[in-house]
Amino acid sequence: MDTYPSRLLERAVAEVSKLPGIGRKTALRLVLHLLRQEKKDIHDLSDSLINLADNVKYCTVCHNLSDTEVCDICSNPRRDNTTICVVENISNVMSVENTGQYRGLYHVLGGVISPIDGIGPADLEIDSLVARVAEGGIKEVIFALNPTMDGDTTNFYISRKLKEYDVLLTTLARGISVGDELEYTDEVTLGRALSNRIRLE
Repeated sequence: MDTYPSRLLERAVAEVSKLPGIGRKTALRLVLHLLRQEKKDIHDLSDSLINLADNVKYCTVCHNLSDTEVCDICSNPRRDNTTICVVENISNVMSVENTGQYRGLYHVLGGVISPIDGIGPADLEIDSLVARVAEGGIKEVIFALNPTMDGDTTNFYISRKLKEYDVLLTTLARGISVGDELEYTDEVTLGRALSNRIRLE
């Protein structure tokens, strides 16, 4: 068991090590690095995290992160509001946006159907997606979920829910290898997959 010269240090390390992919040794290195910085820099970091926790919102339309009730993408009149790109999480929105090849809207599910993890359709933002399509005006729904078993299961489930609506359902071309995660896919490959998307049967 690690011995710390300060309980304050030990507590800080314990909190930082809760972050994904950060073990106690890395957390200790990060905390000690912070202690070598100016106090103002540490306070700025702390204030930004507190401000994020207290004030960040989720877009009431697409569930993306936002500073306002409706995000900049949904409220942008220059976006193609007839197309919705369905993604698993917020980092996927950022990945697709970075390709510069998509000008439509998004819908963030907040995960994928995964019986092993106890995640069912009711735990995701599926009903709100169906409601958006049911309102009319949507011509295409692009499924941009990770090409995994759970992603494909979610695609299939949602496609059944949207079957009764007159809307084109497409999925990304499989230039993305099965099992790969969208946020780790390079922008060129992701851009090509978007451009060459295929009809979801």
